Amino acid sequence: MSSSTMPKHNLTAIKWLTFLMFMMFAMTTESVGLIIPEVIKEFQLSMTAAGAFHYAPMIAIAVAAIFLGHLADRFGRKKTIIIGLVLFALNSYLFAVGNAFLFFLVLLAISGVAIGIFKTGALALVGDISLSTAEHTATMNTVEGFFGVGAIIGPAIIARLLSAGFSWKWLYVIAGTICVLLIVTALQVKYPKTVRTVDEPINFKRTMGMMKNPYALGFSLGIFLYVAAECAVYVWMPTLLENYSGSFAFMAAYAISIFFILRALGRFMGAWILARYNWASVMVFFSLAILICFAGAIVGGLSYAIWLLPLSGLFMSMIYPTLNSKGISCFPKAEHGTVAGVILFFTCAAAALGPLAMGAVSDAFGHPKYGFILATLFAALLFAGLLLNRIYNPAGKRLMQLDSSEY
Repeated sequence: MSSSTMPKHNLTAIKWLTFLMFMMFAMTTESVGLIIPEVIKEFQLSMTAAGAFHYAPMIAIAVAAIFLGHLADRFGRKKTIIIGLVLFALNSYLFAVGNAFLFFLVLLAISGVAIGIFKTGALALVGDISLSTAEHTATMNTVEGFFGVGAIIGPAIIARLLSAGFSWKWLYVIAGTICVLLIVTALQVKYPKTVRTVDEPINFKRTMGMMKNPYALGFSLGIFLYVAAECAVYVWMPTLLENYSGSFAFMAAYAISIFFILRALGRFMGAWILARYNWASVMVFFSLAILICFAGAIVGGLSYAIWLLPLSGLFMSMIYPTLNSKGISCFPKAEHGTVAGVILFFTCAAAALGPLAMGAVSDAFGHPKYGFILATLFAALLFAGLLLNRIYNPAGKRLMQLDSSEY
């Protein structure tokens, strides 16, 4: 059964299942910034040691994506998604019974593996339920919009739990319960059948071969630069702004929330904007706006940074889902799980290495602003790459061919 012949209610159920999966895991991964201070107090840790709460799941997602991303192509989207969700749910409930830092760190790594499994399956599924590469990009923006909603809900739940005297670890129990509901839904929904159009065996060796493909590599490098710049804001902006004492101190307190809200709103606007304007032109405009925000924050100091860095979330909103969509759409649907794994590997590698490099630079020069100078360099390279993409359109012909043969 293809997406074009699938009953409308079934297709709607699949879309909402995908949306809620992204929202659910964002509730946990995007709440780490609030959990780390609690972990430092609870276990008397250094910032470097506590930072493992961010690096461990990111590295685990990256490893799972590159080694297990092909499972969605080999065993099907439904089986892969359910396996990942079951692992995530069982692992999340274990947070309730533990009280040791190492125990929690292992659980975070396992949750990263689970996310890597079901996220590659879900990303591959987006292609199966889309009728064109343009619809694929619009759906991907909506999916990431729900991820943005999860990034708002998760920290809000953490704040509420802490204010009520409960431990941060109950967030994972809540996420696990939502995951159980998703598993029940996934078991009942009929998924579209993916028609295999390639003869090569679906295994890790093919994934390594795809790492050399110019389309997979090009879009992955663009995403690497974007994620490194994005993480600069939600990982290090609180540190940059903590000493601000000007007239708009309230902005410093709510800067992260404003950033996440603008990022989520922008992604929901993505389908409308990309339906009216060329996607490559939109990417150039938005990446230039990000560069201006970062450069303005560096040159203007904290009085400009409290406005410009949160504002950058609006311009960041569409870049990741659009580049992710176009990179995946450069391949037949039967390979979407594998290429999604490759791109997810670069995503998580950037999420781990970007903040680490910024922290090292900030420590070396004695101030967080030097880390943001590095992030501005990431933003400049991203703009240059997207400008070249707009001028030469290297993937244009490939996308047109697959639009007619795969959708």
